[in-house]
Amino acid sequence: MTDKGQAAGRPSTSQRKRARKLVLQALYQWQISGADISQIEAEFRSDNDFEKVDGGYFSELIRAIPKSIDELDETFANLLDRPINEVDPIEVSLLRMGTYELRHRIDVPYRVVINEAVELAKQFGGTDGHKYINGILDKLGARLRSAEVRGPRK
Repeated sequence: MTDKGQAAGRPSTSQRKRARKLVLQALYQWQISGADISQIEAEFRSDNDFEKVDGGYFSELIRAIPKSIDELDETFANLLDRPINEVDPIEVSLLRMGTYELRHRIDVPYRVVINEAVELAKQFGGTDGHKYINGILDKLGARLRSAEVRGPRK
């Protein structure tokens, strides 16, 4: 379905993509600066055109992820090849965002969660960061969404 064909009140794919991009940038800023997440959210809302952003999704993720850091990190920590404090901050933010979506947003297909995180890693992460993100979220998707990954039984 194209953006113009969206049902009234339902965000478009591009609005959701923009929300994820802003969430990544806001989480990165929060992680690096240690500033209050509410202040960062307010800055992002004033500095960006939220007509083109799924503002509800942005707010949900930017508020819920910082509150759930320990839970989210524990969910994927055993899949890392190094301690979390040695993982690039962009990749950590993407892993937290992807893990949150896999755990709490079952309305979003797991393949979409992984693809969106990989695309953001290509745009903002290190050279092979997208491969790292893909590998971890793929394993996590199989664990958290096993029925969805297997597909319908025949």
